[in-house]
Amino acid sequence: MSSTTSTADAGLIGLAVMGQNLVLNLADNGYSIAVYNRTTATTEEFVARATDDQDVRGTETIEEFVAALSRPRKIILLVKAGEVVDKVIDQLLPHLEADDIVIDGGNSLFTDTQRRFEALAEQGIRYIGSGVSGGEEGARNGPSIMPGGSADAWPEVRDMLQAISAKAGPNDDEPCCDWIGPGGSGHYVKMIHNGIEYGDMQVLAEAYLALSALGNSPAEMATIFDGWNQGRLRSYLVEITAEIMAATDDDGTPMIDVILDAAGQKGTGKWTVISAMQLGQPMMLVAEAVGARMVSSFVDVRKRAAELLLGPESVGLGDLSVADVADAVYAAKLISYAQGFMVLADASAENEWGLDLASIARMWRGGCIIRAAFLDDIAEAYGRDANLVNLLFDPFFVDAVNASIPGLRKTVLAAAGAGIPVPAYASALTFFDGFRTARGSANLIQAQRDYFGAHTYERLDKPRGEWFHTDWAGTGGAATSGSYSA
Repeated sequence: MSSTTSTADAGLIGLAVMGQNLVLNLADNGYSIAVYNRTTATTEEFVARATDDQDVRGTETIEEFVAALSRPRKIILLVKAGEVVDKVIDQLLPHLEADDIVIDGGNSLFTDTQRRFEALAEQGIRYIGSGVSGGEEGARNGPSIMPGGSADAWPEVRDMLQAISAKAGPNDDEPCCDWIGPGGSGHYVKMIHNGIEYGDMQVLAEAYLALSALGNSPAEMATIFDGWNQGRLRSYLVEITAEIMAATDDDGTPMIDVILDAAGQKGTGKWTVISAMQLGQPMMLVAEAVGARMVSSFVDVRKRAAELLLGPESVGLGDLSVADVADAVYAAKLISYAQGFMVLADASAENEWGLDLASIARMWRGGCIIRAAFLDDIAEAYGRDANLVNLLFDPFFVDAVNASIPGLRKTVLAAAGAGIPVPAYASALTFFDGFRTARGSANLIQAQRDYFGAHTYERLDKPRGEWFHTDWAGTGGAATSGSYSA
């Protein structure tokens, strides 16, 4: 630990594992860091572990912490999202000056970030809401960082954040960190990242079920997942899934076989689904992934249901192959990411954020949990056409999804016949078929709505935007739902 008495380059509040690892990352990259934690003993223990070439400086009070920082002060918060963030900001404010920068690196809800951004701007404080993905390992060795908020603060923190971020690209020298946009946009992009993460994990969990039903042991599945990780499915989650399948307990039992099948969640997946619905965007696969975690939590209820509710007499998967399941994983991921980028594009337009979708895809190529080979393909697609209406319209993805859909369809059919739950696969296929159907069944829904509620409908033989009503029962006359308010 350095003994210098000069002010520190930046400061960090919150010394849980993520905070500690991010501090060490900053120190390794040549930055002097002042740290503060509510529990002084935690600060002292952490600072004592710093090496001589890591300039980490402990402080005991907020006042001492703020005084230890060079101006404009750059303060990173890595504390629990929600009320705690507001409390820490309230503690800091009396000691801050105009142009100081506060960076929230936690998983804050983007609307909270927008509120804080606006409130602090009135006091001359610059605020950045920055998604940080990669977990403990990423924080230590290079995460994906998604900053948004006060644009004039970006030049002040760019070098620091890009230095500690993961690197990707052909030469592994492109920072997985770039400016997202104003207000709460950084945390919004991180939220969508987490929603996609929910979907990716569910897609792989369903592959595990299908491969198990095909008779593969965990050790055999480790080999399968490892093989997938060498090609188009190469990703961090596939890589660690192979390692999980290969792991054994002390007695040699596969670890996967001793873990209770009840999944937890912290809320970002639910936030993603709620936001997508508010925007009118069908992020259906993530919704099913969130729902699947909810169903998984009903452990005792599911045991009772297993005794009472009947499944199919045969549980065979027919001629389903491992290659079919690989296609199902790939097709479902393509569709999930297409849905995610639909939401990002709509949120950007709604909030006037000006999101660069190609840049976002590039930021997710390294450090983060959903890092995957085909993010390069997504970046290239939006590079070819920044106004691409839908990812599935790009020539590369048209070919990719058309080639893999037969495997997805076969997997869903086989799983349904065997009574194996694959909600993410079924949702992806349903979206695909609905999306490619030029004329579906919503005409009946509109007729029903007009019948019972006089909600009106559009006609095929009239321009869009002209609305009509039929007095279906012969009792309602010409009045429509737009004629009154209740």
